[in-house]
Amino acid sequence: MEYNEFKGKTAISTGAASGMGLLFAQEWTALGGNVVMCDVNEKALNEKVDEINSKNGGKAIGVICDVRDYNQVCNARDKAVEAFGSIDIMCNFAGGTAVRMLNVDPSLEFPDIPIEVYDWGLDVNLKGQFYFDHAVMKQMREQKSGLIVNIGSITGMEGDGRGVDYPTAKSGAMFGLTKSLAQYGSKYGVRCVCVSPGPVLTRPGMAFMKTLLGRAAEPKEIIDLVLFLASDKGQFINGENIMIDGGRNAMGRWN
Repeated sequence: MEYNEFKGKTAISTGAASGMGLLFAQEWTALGGNVVMCDVNEKALNEKVDEINSKNGGKAIGVICDVRDYNQVCNARDKAVEAFGSIDIMCNFAGGTAVRMLNVDPSLEFPDIPIEVYDWGLDVNLKGQFYFDHAVMKQMREQKSGLIVNIGSITGMEGDGRGVDYPTAKSGAMFGLTKSLAQYGSKYGVRCVCVSPGPVLTRPGMAFMKTLLGRAAEPKEIIDLVLFLASDKGQFINGENIMIDGGRNAMGRWN
């Protein structure tokens, strides 16, 4: 895939020390773009930034950032502008189901799981996206251009009777947040789109989720969609939630 229009353009990627946040950063810089990589894992982040710069000549910087902290989010935005002069695409990859990420006892059910666990999930998966969207919109409004990519999930359509925070947060990003920002941003040349994956092979368990295509997605398939949205060919897509789930959402719920 070649997108010559990305040369010199700047992206912010959260959750960028691993998974799809990292893959996006790698692909974006390989296409000539600059990237600000945000993550809470300082050691892993620095390693990945160095790795990208060794291949692509200083096009990446790392910023330690907890997406739950608005001051840290604003610092990441400011670092991006200081280093590269613009923010052309914001990609909100940071996230995860709290009961899995925080290693909650699997015997605990919804009413028994500490509310602090769900607070973490709501903060990371919804408020983290909201915070970054709010912060970068100020810069995008000034430059009168930009694309915000929120990340949803098939779980936002299906629900989860135990990890309740995750579908709650993701459905908020998929619909209310994305549509609202598209409405506001359009008068300033700023688009907002949500990409909602089904199972993705970022961890082994995803291979067991059923889809109509009989497989989980390769991470690059998700990133290729994000790159298309940012490209000249994707400019008429705005305010939409795009499912990329191998047909899982179209399956009968009895499957």
